[in-house]
Amino acid sequence: MKLVILLAVFGLSLAQHNPHFKHGRTSIVHLFEWRWADIAAECERFLGPKGFGGVQISPPSENIVLDHPWRAWYQRYQPVSYKLCSRSGSENDLKDMISRCNKVGVNVYADVIINHMSGSGGGEGTHSACGSWFSATKEDFPSVPYSYLDFNDNKCHTSNGEIQNYNDKYQVRNCRLVGLLDLALEKEYVRGKVVNYLNSLIAIGVAGFRVDTSKHMWPGDLQVIYGRLNNLNTNWFSGGSKPFIYSEVIDLGGEAVSSNEYFHLGRVTEFKYSAKLGYVFRKWDNEKLSYTKNWGEGWGFMPSGNAVVFVDNHDNQRGHGAGGTSILTFWDSRLYKMAAGYMLAHPYGVTRVMSSYRWNRNFVNGKDQNDWMGPPSYGDGSTKPVTINSDQTCGNDWVCEHRWRQITNMVIFRNVVNGQPLSNWWDNGNNQVAFGRGNRGFIVFNNDNGELNVTLNTGMPGGTYCDVISGQKEGSRCTGKQIQVGGDGRAHFRISNSDSDPFVAIHADSKL
Repeated sequence: MKLVILLAVFGLSLAQHNPHFKHGRTSIVHLFEWRWADIAAECERFLGPKGFGGVQISPPSENIVLDHPWRAWYQRYQPVSYKLCSRSGSENDLKDMISRCNKVGVNVYADVIINHMSGSGGGEGTHSACGSWFSATKEDFPSVPYSYLDFNDNKCHTSNGEIQNYNDKYQVRNCRLVGLLDLALEKEYVRGKVVNYLNSLIAIGVAGFRVDTSKHMWPGDLQVIYGRLNNLNTNWFSGGSKPFIYSEVIDLGGEAVSSNEYFHLGRVTEFKYSAKLGYVFRKWDNEKLSYTKNWGEGWGFMPSGNAVVFVDNHDNQRGHGAGGTSILTFWDSRLYKMAAGYMLAHPYGVTRVMSSYRWNRNFVNGKDQNDWMGPPSYGDGSTKPVTINSDQTCGNDWVCEHRWRQITNMVIFRNVVNGQPLSNWWDNGNNQVAFGRGNRGFIVFNNDNGELNVTLNTGMPGGTYCDVISGQKEGSRCTGKQIQVGGDGRAHFRISNSDSDPFVAIHADSKL
């Protein structure tokens, strides 16, 4: 009997590791704070045609509307009900977006908050995204409904009910994270409400979930909840498919809760990856690109089959979460494109690309005073649409890193080389490296101050290839550099570090 249960749990966890990408697609993009209507349009006009595998959306549940700062991004992470209603749009807008994205082969992964409700200081009234009444003061959320009986107040034994010591796993999981009202997930009633919420999203076609603040929930509670989730909608997914789950667990080491406690539940966000990648490309602490020959598990990261990786995310690009100032973001665009290129070329993990918006940074003593700022908005607080310029960049202060040619083309590169092993590694002992992916792709980086001028074995068939960083293949010509690979698989590369993008990538589909 024990063996049967173990096999059932093992099978469930394997299923929840699978992102269900379609048509050989391999990467997720996080369209942070986009409206549902804009995501639907982006799936049709760009993400589908360019081979993106999925889109992570902002939390779809109704949230508190904070008076100050009233457009803060983090209000989306303070639910007051499980109504599918937010500043991104209505429930009908959400359904329309999910359907339209699925039709063009782009999966939708919902960011879900099931650890907590709004902050204890949220007062009471109808200052919510869709007008639902609640009282954070009385722990009363009638639209769910939750009452004071459904929170962890009696289990937390700190003086103020807050997490005070991250080396105490009981505090981390039973006490309030920055004042957020902590749900008692061991209670059957609460589990039922959470399961109903997640199943309502599965019913309308999501492929899975990014589960916020997972380290603050007991893995045993999550296992029960996930075990009760329905299979994915067979209009879009094969029968018996389980939702893809990736847990947000910030684990840089040295705390009571570690990411490996969540591996059996699905994939986990590997925060060490973005922190270390920033150090390497910034060349801090004498880190060198040549040291990444054993990148991945060799650097102390979790097993590749458990990892979701990213250069930055919505938290750490603002200095929150993990990684500190090493994190590369769109503000450091030259290094950022190189780091994203490296991530997308390397076989480790499931990759997620960030798509951001600009805000007015204001640093005082090294701290950005405006890191709270919500998405580009009109005077009434409504989110501005994502407009597309004639050069395919975005307007209205939407950054759209996923549309940068270098990043889009590396998402395609990853699709082309999918399943191929790392091969033909070369480095100069410093910050010039190159590696292939079987005989399907090859990439070369120059992050040294001087010039890279070398002939390398690419492992690829002879012919003329278009570099997909400086341009791309269009018809029978290259819009950027051409790379000539000889019959022996060798090619000459010359890259100046003063180039706008000091790296070159070629793949099977960029061959003339």
